Amino acid sequence: MPLVQGRSPRNGRAPFKAIISTRGRQVKTENCRYVRNFVPSCCGSQRSLAAPGGQHGSRFVILLRCSIHCIKPGRGGYFRAVSQELPILVYDGDCAICRYWVAYWRELTQGRVDYRPYQDAAKDFPEIPLEAFQRAIQLIETGRVYSGAAAAFRVLRHSPGRAAWWWCYSRIPGFAALSEWAYAFLARRRGLLNRMTKLLWGPALHAERYALVSWIFLRLFGVIYVSAFASLGVQILGLVGHDGILPAANYFAAVHRAYGNPAYWKLPSLFWLNSSDYALLAGTVAGVLLGLLVVADRWTRPALMALFALYLSYIYAGQEFMSFQWDSLLVETGFLAIFLTAGSKIVVWLFRWLLFRYLFLAGIVKLLSGDATWRNLTALDYHFWTQPLPTPLARYAAQLPQWLLTGGTAATLIIELGSVFLIFMPRRLRAAAACCVLSLQTLIVLTGNYNFFNLLSMLLCVFLFDDAALRRLIPARLESRAQYRAPTSRTATIIAAVLALIVVPVGVDRVWQTFTHKDLPLIGVLTRALAPFSIVNPYGLFAVMTITRPEIIIEGSADGQVWREYVFRYKPGPLDRAAKWNIPHQPRLDWEMWFAALGSVRDSPWIISLMERLLEGSPPVLGLLDSNPFNGAPPKFVRAWSYDYRFADPRTRALTGQWWIRGDDRLYFPQVSLADFELRTGTH
Repeated sequence: MPLVQGRSPRNGRAPFKAIISTRGRQVKTENCRYVRNFVPSCCGSQRSLAAPGGQHGSRFVILLRCSIHCIKPGRGGYFRAVSQELPILVYDGDCAICRYWVAYWRELTQGRVDYRPYQDAAKDFPEIPLEAFQRAIQLIETGRVYSGAAAAFRVLRHSPGRAAWWWCYSRIPGFAALSEWAYAFLARRRGLLNRMTKLLWGPALHAERYALVSWIFLRLFGVIYVSAFASLGVQILGLVGHDGILPAANYFAAVHRAYGNPAYWKLPSLFWLNSSDYALLAGTVAGVLLGLLVVADRWTRPALMALFALYLSYIYAGQEFMSFQWDSLLVETGFLAIFLTAGSKIVVWLFRWLLFRYLFLAGIVKLLSGDATWRNLTALDYHFWTQPLPTPLARYAAQLPQWLLTGGTAATLIIELGSVFLIFMPRRLRAAAACCVLSLQTLIVLTGNYNFFNLLSMLLCVFLFDDAALRRLIPARLESRAQYRAPTSRTATIIAAVLALIVVPVGVDRVWQTFTHKDLPLIGVLTRALAPFSIVNPYGLFAVMTITRPEIIIEGSADGQVWREYVFRYKPGPLDRAAKWNIPHQPRLDWEMWFAALGSVRDSPWIISLMERLLEGSPPVLGLLDSNPFNGAPPKFVRAWSYDYRFADPRTRALTGQWWIRGDDRLYFPQVSLADFELRTGTH
C-alpha cells in the first residue's frame, strides 16, 4: 500500500505518515497534490485510512475513521481529506420526499453540490454504514461528513443568501438539538412529511425567485404614484396655495419661528426652499413624470428616490390635508421600493413585514379601543352609510341580511388578526393569506372610495407570491424583460441587511406602542429619530366605528335672508344626488369635512380659514367645490349647519327619488362676514 504524507490532524504542524487502503486499487500518493490537512470531526484517533472511489488525478476521497468506529446524526463521526471537486450529498433514491427536496436543493445550489442516491454512491464510501445512508442524508465535504439536519443546513451554505440557516445551527444553543430531533421524527414518518410538504409547497418545490414579482410591483407602484400626484395636482393650490385654505408659506414661516433651525429636521420638506404656487404645482407635475418613468422602467431607482423625497415634502406642506394613513403608507412603501431595485430578497421580506404590520395593527386597534360595535360584531351595520365617501354600491351593501353583516365583521377581524400570520409561512399558506386580504380589499373598493389606499394594499400582496406563481398570468415578453433586468449584487444584500436591522426593530416598537403606549428601551430613540421621515409608521384604521353620520352644510347669503348651499364634489349634500365613484382620486377637502363634522370648530380650526376664503371668493378654494352659488360677487355672510344623514330606505327611495334623508339640524358655525375676520385679525 502506498504511503501518504501530510500534517497532523491535531495541530497541523508535525508531519505524519499513513497507509491508504484502496480495496485492490493501486493509487500512487507520494507527493500527491490532492492530499491536504486532515481535520478531525470527533475524537481525533488515527486508526485507518481509506481511499474509496476515483483514480489519481480525479475525484478522490480519503476517510479517516475515528476510534469509536461509528457515525451519528449531525456532524458525523469520520475524518476526511477530500480532493473532490464538489461536495456530495448522498440521499435515499427510493424515497419520494427525499427526491422532492433534493430537486429543490439542486435548483438552489446551481451546480455547487453533487447529488447522488446512496443506492449508487454507497459502494464508493464503504466506511459509512449502509444503515446511516438509510437513516439520514449524508453530506460529504472537505474534512467532514454531515448527517441529518446538519447536512440539510450545510447544503444551504452553498446557496447564495441562505447561509444563515447553518449559522443558526452551529451558533444558537439548542437549535442543533431541536433540528436533529425534528429531522429524526419526520424521517421516521416520511409519508406524513410528504403530505405536509405538498400541502404547504405544492406538487413541486422550486427555488423562490422574485425578479418578476419585483418588476410587476414597481411598474404598478409607478401607476399609484402617478395617480397620487395627479390627484394632488388638481387641488393643491386650493388647499395650501397662496390663496388656499392653509397657505404652506405661512405654515413653514410659523414653524421656523417656533423651532428655529431644528424645524428643518422636524419637517423635512423640499418646500422650505420655495413654497410658492408655482413650486407647489410644479412638484405635482414632476411627481407625475417621475411616476411615468417608473412605469416605463427608465431610471427607476433615481426616480423612486425623487418620488419619496417629493411626496414626503407634500405631507408636511399639506398639513391637515395630507395627514392620512395612506399617505404615510405610500411614503413607507416608496422608501422600501428604492432598495427593491437592487434585487435583494431581504427587501421582499421587508415588504411582507410592512404588510403584516399594517394589517395586524388595523385589526388590533379595533379590539384595544373597546368599541362595542367591533366586540359585538355589528360594525358593518353602520360602516357602509357612515363611512366618509361611500360608492353607489354601498347603499345596497347596507341592506344586506343581518347574518351576512355580522359574518362580514367577523371575517374582517379574522383576516386582519389571524390570516396575516400566514404571510410568513410557506408558499401555499402565503397564497391563502393573499387571497384573504385581496378579497377584503376588493369588497372595500366596491363599497367605499378610499383613493389609492386599497389599491396599494392589494399591490403589496404581490410579495406573497413568487415568480412561478405569477408566470402564467404574464406575457412571455414581459417576463423575459423582467428577468433580463433583474440585478444581483452582494453589496445590495449587505445594504438590505443593514436596512432590515433598522426597519424591523422600529416596526416592532411601533407594534409595542400600540399595546403599551410606550417605546421599547433603546429602540425608542431610533424610532423618534426616524419618525419625521415616515419610513416606519404607526397604523390602525377604524379603531372606533361611527354610528351616526353628521354632515356639515355650508351656506352663503348676500343679504342675510336668502341662503344658498355650497355643494361639494363628492361628499353627501343634496338629498337626491347619488353617491359617486372617485377612485383613485382623493378629494381631500371632502374627506376633512367628514372628520370636522365628528367634532366642533375647535377640533378643526382650519374650517375658519375655509369660511374666510369663501367670503373672499378665492378661485382656488371655489375650484374644490362642485359649484359656486355666487357667480358674481362673493357672499356677504356665511354659516354652517350640521345634519344627521343616512341612506334613504327603499320605500322612500322609490317614492321620492332621494338617496339620503337628513334631520336633527344644529348650528355648526355661526353667521359671519368678512368684517368679522378683519376685526379678528386687526386688519382694515
